[in-house]
Amino acid sequence: MNRIRSRRQGRVRWWRLRRNPLRRRSYLVEAWLLFATGILALGAALVSGVLTAHSVQRDLDELRAVRHKVPAVVTEDVRPAPGVDGMDGMDGNQVWAHVRYKAADGTTRKGVARVDSARSKNGSTTEVWLDARDNLVREPPTAGEAEFQGAVMGAVAAVSAGTAVILVSCFTRARLDRRRQEQWDTEWAVIDPRWGRKTG
Repeated sequence: MNRIRSRRQGRVRWWRLRRNPLRRRSYLVEAWLLFATGILALGAALVSGVLTAHSVQRDLDELRAVRHKVPAVVTEDVRPAPGVDGMDGMDGNQVWAHVRYKAADGTTRKGVARVDSARSKNGSTTEVWLDARDNLVREPPTAGEAEFQGAVMGAVAAVSAGTAVILVSCFTRARLDRRRQEQWDTEWAVIDPRWGRKTG
């Protein structure tokens, strides 16, 4: 127990920055590298996270702005495919169905869209989502869903950016350690013969 305490008390903080005749220049470089790594990792994580979150949320908001709902009529009865509890093709309370709708130019179009299972009978009226070209598309995410997706993608981007900076720092420190080891080997090859014969 006393040995553990003495080891902890013997550790010197910021030893790479302290003046010491035995300190190599690479230790000072490594100290500044560690400091820069912390700053860069934090900055890169914050910047990339915020920018990604705003970008994703803006794109989803623009997607919601260009999509619109129109009334449609189901043209065929939906027959659930057997094998999966008789409800294959369902997504929650929705099923795929053939529908007929009118485009902005007044022409009648047909396609396949997701509709509520309660409105999946032939002749049932429902609502479908169209893009700017009046093509059938999925329902866009709500404002809350867009904010959540932006936050998730921002967090992923922040972690990725910070990790990338740390990995580059670890690689650089490994190169410094290898260079120090080579310097030690070179210096030891010069000093070792001065010690005379080796024992053992």
